Amino acid sequence: MAGFSAGIAAERACAASICSATPIVPAGLRSAGSQCADRISFRPSRGTLRSAKHELSHKRGGVFGRPSAKQTLRASAASARGPRGGLEEAVKVGVSDSSSVGGERGWSELGRVIQEVAGAGSSSPRQSLEKLMNYASQLAPLPASERVTENRVPGCTSRVWLTVDLQENGEVHFAADSDAEIVRGTLGLLLQSLNGTDSQEILSLNEDGIAKMLVSVPKSTTWYTICIHMQKRVRALLERRSPGKKFDPFPSLIITAEDIQAQGSFAEAQVQYLTPDPERVKELVEVLRAKNIGVVAHFYMDPEVQGVLVAAKKEWPHIHISDSLVMAEHAVKMAEVGCKAVAVLGVDFMSENVRAILDKNGLTHVPVYRMSSDEIGCSLAEAAESAEYLEYLKAASVTPKSLHVIYINTSLETKAQAQSLVPTITCTSSNVLQTILQAFAQVPDLTLWYGPDSYMGANLAEMLVQLMSMTDEEIAKVHPAHNRKTISTVLSHLQYYQNGACIVHDLFGKEVVNKLRDEYSDAYQTAHLEVPGEMFTLAMEARARGRGAVGSTQNILDFITIKVREILDSGVDACPKFVLGTEAGMITAIVEAVRQLLIEHKRAKGFSAAKVGVEIVFPVSTDAVAPLSTASSSPSFAAAGLNIVPGVVSGEGCSVNGGCASCVYMKMNRLDRLLRICKLVGTSGESLLAEYEPRTLKSLSGGENIAELGCEPILSMRYFQSNKRLSDQLVEDINRHACASVPK
Repeated sequence: MAGFSAGIAAERACAASICSATPIVPAGLRSAGSQCADRISFRPSRGTLRSAKHELSHKRGGVFGRPSAKQTLRASAASARGPRGGLEEAVKVGVSDSSSVGGERGWSELGRVIQEVAGAGSSSPRQSLEKLMNYASQLAPLPASERVTENRVPGCTSRVWLTVDLQENGEVHFAADSDAEIVRGTLGLLLQSLNGTDSQEILSLNEDGIAKMLVSVPKSTTWYTICIHMQKRVRALLERRSPGKKFDPFPSLIITAEDIQAQGSFAEAQVQYLTPDPERVKELVEVLRAKNIGVVAHFYMDPEVQGVLVAAKKEWPHIHISDSLVMAEHAVKMAEVGCKAVAVLGVDFMSENVRAILDKNGLTHVPVYRMSSDEIGCSLAEAAESAEYLEYLKAASVTPKSLHVIYINTSLETKAQAQSLVPTITCTSSNVLQTILQAFAQVPDLTLWYGPDSYMGANLAEMLVQLMSMTDEEIAKVHPAHNRKTISTVLSHLQYYQNGACIVHDLFGKEVVNKLRDEYSDAYQTAHLEVPGEMFTLAMEARARGRGAVGSTQNILDFITIKVREILDSGVDACPKFVLGTEAGMITAIVEAVRQLLIEHKRAKGFSAAKVGVEIVFPVSTDAVAPLSTASSSPSFAAAGLNIVPGVVSGEGCSVNGGCASCVYMKMNRLDRLLRICKLVGTSGESLLAEYEPRTLKSLSGGENIAELGCEPILSMRYFQSNKRLSDQLVEDINRHACASVPK
């Protein structure tokens, strides 16, 4: 563990001056609304770099031979995106000032050498390999004193070490080594091209430019990772020379098989309850077992509550923590095996859904309890209950062949209201794209209306734009019924609501993303589909390189565990970083899953086990926490000796600067309330729990039963998930949907 601590400390010290570096590409060019169809696909295309004409003279020499004159490049704060094309376009796209590219060292030289190696491989793969082995033979090995944790390049399958020397005149000299011979060849090639280059040129090529330059390189992820880390180390050295600048890293948790280390106050607040009080766990298990009560909870619970629930689940099986989609399904399973009541830890629409699905399955006798007598709201669900959203639905109702796709995180009443006006199907963040593509496959002239989450709608449109940049063969792998032409039609027929957002995901704004780009470029990036465009784009770019995930909370958890398992299987010591672009309450599930993998690996491999730590980064603004004296918090925080709690002093607990990632509504689901409610079940005081039951849903103005009607969109989604197609009944409803009069 000491090695991990030293490595992390070195990383933070190395980055101690990156806090205000000017971004190479203005963040505005990366927003969801300005994406080009040639930007990025779900994976890089495997084309061949076209020949580029160079007006440069090239000096040949050994890998560590210095150029006769230093290359200079005028740095600029802006970067322009160019058309998709070969090496020349890739370099122009990426550099801050393309007019200044020139000289014998730098990205242009690297591009020329890559083209040379790739060209050799086009006639014979063996020739390409021989060229790389030649570069490897010229690479001097690093001494053992330099092959240390703090010099490791994170994200590479094999071990790679890199040192950087920034001279007073601005020249950069790298030294590197690896335990894999092919990677040594890659390093030799990179060092020959980049050693002696001016530091500003090293920073001049952005991520898109680097990715495009490497598009023809097999296993280009390793090359890309090394190049990005080179830039990060150079930027850190430059900033270290700037007086008065202080690096303020995002808080994080470092997870190992032995323990969990918190970096920063926010992380300390999160980790406080990951190892819960055994007495609290015992108390909960005893009351749940005695009263035969099941518990369904959302991932976004407070860490204190989740920590106790996860521990209690080992002794009482009727506890389930997930995203909102399957909470009701597990409540049904609990009731069917004999649970006398179900406690729901989530917002009100979740408890309403549980109540409705239980009723739908004939389990009306099983009471459902939420965790507050007050309303447990949801900013996103409330947006769909507004008069403005009703007008949006009315517009859909007078448009022929319309389908309304509504996010699962809405109330049953909203779903019923929508279903009464226009054919409606619910979706989750993990299945929304497939739902829309399948709907258009079955009804090609469909008009689709998505709501209420504005960010997810914008991100969905961006995903369609990115699909259009792929080949027909690549698109068919996403959905076999589609190609570029049909995707264009889908995009032109997609409408999404403009004024709905989750207060948590609204926090991941431009400032947070700029910091992630500059200081966490070597980390895996994850983002929920509800986050703003900047954060979404960052994760999508990482996803295209195999280093990111976009989707639901479950998708994010699956991605992290898969990557950790891959690293463990490689047998290489590592400490990968994962940026958690969603609510911080997910950390409990992540820690549980990751620690289990690490412990199993150590148990199976013994002394030969790789030393792996996993760092989870919370992209949290300094305004995302509040002093305990001014925050509204439970007594347990004071008892724990915490000086801060997630959330800001005013408003709804979210920071205007972004990144708090703690839902104030979810915080209403407290452990003491769960215990109090459960203890009252089956006693003379059970009548006091009436105000904790989900609200009674009345009928719509037309007499339709809200619970019955609101379940229809959910059942349509379940049919789609089981059969991979829309039901015949839903398709029939869409096809006969015409310009009907709108109910008043």
